[in-house]
Amino acid sequence: MDFNSNFILGCSAIGAGLAVIAGIGPGVGQGIAAGHAAAAVGRNPGAKSDITSTMLLGQAVAETTGLYGLLVAILLLFVRPLMGAAQ
Repeated sequence: MDFNSNFILGCSAIGAGLAVIAGIGPGVGQGIAAGHAAAAVGRNPGAKSDITSTMLLGQAVAETTGLYGLLVAILLLFVRPLMGAAQ
């Protein structure tokens, strides 16, 4: 392996680490949403099913960002799409 291949592998590892950081945002957002939903259920227990279903739908949408970051990280680490360009 020459310098160019090692450089691309190193940049892929750094990019994978940065892509995994994308999971922080959904985690914080889901925690905030769950906290607000718990407070809303505490104020109005009769609307528990509506609040819970809306919260879960919002959390599912928010989680897609983290999953896309994980997918990019896995592709960069294991598929190595740039190795063909280095050879």
